[in-house]
Amino acid sequence: MNQIPMTVRGADLLKQELDFLKNTRRPEIIKAIAEAREHGDLKENAEYHAAREQQGFCEGRIQEIESKLSNCQIIDITKIPNNGKVIFGATVVLVNTETDEEVTYQIVGDDEADIKSGLISVNSPIARGLIGKEVDDTVNIAVPSGTVEFDIVEVNYL
Repeated sequence: MNQIPMTVRGADLLKQELDFLKNTRRPEIIKAIAEAREHGDLKENAEYHAAREQQGFCEGRIQEIESKLSNCQIIDITKIPNNGKVIFGATVVLVNTETDEEVTYQIVGDDEADIKSGLISVNSPIARGLIGKEVDDTVNIAVPSGTVEFDIVEVNYL
């Protein structure tokens, strides 16, 4: 199976979620199922069915996270010497050549992406257009509204 690139922070967040699901959420659901069973007939017991459904979602998410963690390649960008190239995990400061608007993005794995926080997936059009470029390069990125030209002002390995 292909390894999935992931930042150290992304792996830590998944591990925290896994820990929460296994040690907090799972016991809560088991307790809810036990309480619902005490109410009698299980065929018409909505609380029991809801708790079992929650258990299914919880167990599915646990398996999904464990699978992702077992197939991930954790990349610690801080241990790589900064040569000014845009690579996975790099934080890039861009300036739109038309509007002079400055934006900052960090290139992260698919599960970590959050555009509102400036985290873009390595598979996004913007990231694909930036990978391999260097400071002072000008890149044209295809976006839904057309093509936007950016100057790469800064590349940080944070």
